[in-house]
Amino acid sequence: MRGADFLRMPAIARRAHSSSGGDSKDDEEESRVLASPVAPEAPAKDEGPVQLKRRLTLWNGVAIIVGTVVGSGAFVSPTGVLQEMRGAPGPALVVWTVSGILSAAGAICYAELGTCLTGAQAGPGAGAGGDYAYIRAAFGPLPAFLRLWVALLIIRPTTQAVVAITFANYAAKPFFTGGCDPPENSIRLLAAACLLFLTAINCISVRWAMKIQDVFTAAKVAALVVIILAGIVYIGRGGESHLTGSFETPQDFASICFAFYSGLFAYGGWNYLNFVTEELQEPHKNLPRAILIAMPLITLIYVLTNMAYFAVVPTDEMLASPAVAVSFGYKALGPLAWAVPVFVSLSTFGGVNGILFTSARLFHAGSCQGHLPALFSFIHVERATPIPALIFTCITSVAMLTVSDVFALINYFSVILWGSSGACVAGLIVLRWTKPDLNRPLRAPLSLAILFLVACSILVIVPTIQSPMNTVISLVITLSGVPVYYFCVVRKANSKTQGKFMQKITYYSQILLDIMGVEPEESKQTTSM
Repeated sequence: MRGADFLRMPAIARRAHSSSGGDSKDDEEESRVLASPVAPEAPAKDEGPVQLKRRLTLWNGVAIIVGTVVGSGAFVSPTGVLQEMRGAPGPALVVWTVSGILSAAGAICYAELGTCLTGAQAGPGAGAGGDYAYIRAAFGPLPAFLRLWVALLIIRPTTQAVVAITFANYAAKPFFTGGCDPPENSIRLLAAACLLFLTAINCISVRWAMKIQDVFTAAKVAALVVIILAGIVYIGRGGESHLTGSFETPQDFASICFAFYSGLFAYGGWNYLNFVTEELQEPHKNLPRAILIAMPLITLIYVLTNMAYFAVVPTDEMLASPAVAVSFGYKALGPLAWAVPVFVSLSTFGGVNGILFTSARLFHAGSCQGHLPALFSFIHVERATPIPALIFTCITSVAMLTVSDVFALINYFSVILWGSSGACVAGLIVLRWTKPDLNRPLRAPLSLAILFLVACSILVIVPTIQSPMNTVISLVITLSGVPVYYFCVVRKANSKTQGKFMQKITYYSQILLDIMGVEPEESKQTTSM
């Protein structure tokens, strides 16, 4: 028996294995070295292998979707669509509405994937992991690993760093008056403190993490309702509305495509609940229910919030403003305009928590499938939180804070993000043909899948035409995972021994963090790639 396998065993099984003499003299010696008396043991009442618990309720799921989709963009920069629509609020509102419908179509397709794959494949984490799990089920381990690779390397840590920086910027603004901006170093330090604090909470308790998600999601929705009501009151009191005659501006096809690109990008995050289906209570029911509650709510909030902005803030001023909500606050909220930065910081704080929570589950799922180091599949023996995956997510995100232009990194990977979403929905069609006997509690209309595939194609083609070099860079970084896959995944699957260095890291991590691993699914099929 290998040392890594021994470390995955429950404590009671370790003792039984040691007392029975092991598999051989070498195994006996290795077991003696690795299973020292100070190794952490699972509680006596839980003699089976530890695993993630189904603690997320329906409303936790709604909070994850709403909390990650509705971020700082609703307050800071809803001008992308308006700019592409040549300053016409009416067509811009149509784009916001249709973008919400298209995003809901994609979410419904993901609901079918999430419900039919949860529990359909053997092994921990097989149905969790969102895009990664669905691409793996439909197209095999290598494409799935590449999606995991780019998420691990750039997408997740960069997204978390950007949202944390936005939080820090607006949280610090009330303390710097007279037109002064907070110092750059203080903003990044505050962003790092935000990441460290939320990582600690997520390591300690899933329940606490979800309380934060619920509270801050409710706070951001309440803040947007205040903005909507303020816009209605402003117009009701005789304030000048800038919505009249908004459909008279002519539009062209290219501008409309770019407007939908901006609109659909603002709805990003609708698939995040699919990354944590392993912890969702009754996922066959609550996953589609959460999507059907969250997506119409988000669309309604976005449309009404933009309508309030368009009614109160003149078009020219809105296009020139770096933070539309701030300009809106000065006109409609009066002395309460100071609350707008607080609204933004509340929104982004909850967003960081949601991204951190789901990122750790993505890496945990990848480890359970043998695509990442086994340590990432380990969870706390009592709290059932994936502490190593959470710590790794935090470290990479804090490291991204040191990059001078971290915002530019996101532009490189918009094509990969939407390409992977399209691949998942294409995988839905493939699975209906290759695995027709899968239990499908929800069956998405094929027309919705095709509609969403067209939308994803536009989101891949448009930025490629606009910035081809960004697409080339993103593809190069993604394909750099191919040699990593064959060297670290396939070679490891064919090897009979694990590196002593990783054994030591795993062993001492168990002692320090009180964690235990689960047996990953055998990855024999990777060797055929």
